[in-house]
Amino acid sequence: MTTATQTPSARVGISHPVVRIALVVILSFVLGGLTSYAQGFLPDEIVSFANSSSGWTVLTALLVYWSRARTVPAAVLGATSFVLLVLGYTVASQVRGYFYDPLFFSVVGVVAGPFVGVAASWMRATGVRAALGTALLAGIGVGESVYGLTIVHESTSPVYWTAIGVAGLVLLAGVLVRRIRGALPVALAIGGTAVVATAFFVAYTSL
Repeated sequence: MTTATQTPSARVGISHPVVRIALVVILSFVLGGLTSYAQGFLPDEIVSFANSSSGWTVLTALLVYWSRARTVPAAVLGATSFVLLVLGYTVASQVRGYFYDPLFFSVVGVVAGPFVGVAASWMRATGVRAALGTALLAGIGVGESVYGLTIVHESTSPVYWTAIGVAGLVLLAGVLVRRIRGALPVALAIGGTAVVATAFFVAYTSL
């Protein structure tokens, strides 16, 4: 019996920055399309993942983190990924027979995407950078959790909103334990998470 192994050339190819960026671009569009279809088959408890900004934020952050892009490329890739998620969702929705206007969330992607991309990149760092990256990503999760559990709780299940909030807090706790040392970075991570969560909640409720 033989086992398949990845050749050195394949490993080098996938690890090449240009290849990783190209894969992020392709996957962003594909995953965006899948979120549209996911609205039709995900159980009610977690369908909000496919119908919330935190869902696209999580996907953008994971893709940029995987790409290992540094700060400036990560900012560009964050915006590109988020916008392509929106466009993929738009195309898939049209194929399914639904109209979706991508303008608003495309603008959100252009404005917020660079910050999400940089935050994801800085999750590989330590100290202040790790603290700031964590604060943004954890704050978005906690902020949307509070929004979901208080503003749209009557029309949606609390399961996803609870899960995304817990995920944000677990991310914060994990980075505090493993990658952050010193009073200033700790304060930035904890305080920044609270500030971002509050800002997210206020911004979302004002829409």
